[in-house]
Amino acid sequence: MQDLLKEYKETRKALECIQRRLKEHDDTDRIVRLEEAQKKTGKAKTTSNGDENKSERQIIGEMISDVEYVIEWLETGRRPGNRRGIERRAANQRVRLMDPIRMQAFVARSTAGSPANLTEWERQQIEDALCVLSERERECYVLAHGECFSYEDIANLLGISKSSVATHIKRAQAKISERLMNSLFLVG
Repeated sequence: MQDLLKEYKETRKALECIQRRLKEHDDTDRIVRLEEAQKKTGKAKTTSNGDENKSERQIIGEMISDVEYVIEWLETGRRPGNRRGIERRAANQRVRLMDPIRMQAFVARSTAGSPANLTEWERQQIEDALCVLSERERECYVLAHGECFSYEDIANLLGISKSSVATHIKRAQAKISERLMNSLFLVG
């Protein structure tokens, strides 16, 4: 990725150099025409703007703009111009941490032959991810993602408020996310 970014930056430098040369060429042409006009008429008056390379400069400018757009995207990891990154979206708009089918298979302990069966290795990975949760966080997370209960149903089952359920699940997701990033056991 860094190689790609480096190549885009080199391309931008080359395009800016070409754009500068075209502008300098237009400027020198304009100066020459001014001097010629002054010799002929005694007045410094030009008849054209000297924009023979205007369309080329415009195309080069658009290319520079496109390259800068890609560079910003590669550097920030998000689309340029967006007001909100994906990390600031509502929880229901973000990608889930685990495949819901795998989580449901983990909870249900499916029968043989089911396409949702988990291997022993996958079970161990899920157990390892869930081991960092407190008992209440684990209950809420498993009920929400494994059993597909609504927050309201979970609150009624556990005798807590709906906002407490949301808080427990949010904490559980944060802990699992951190565990997934830091655990070598969960890689692959």
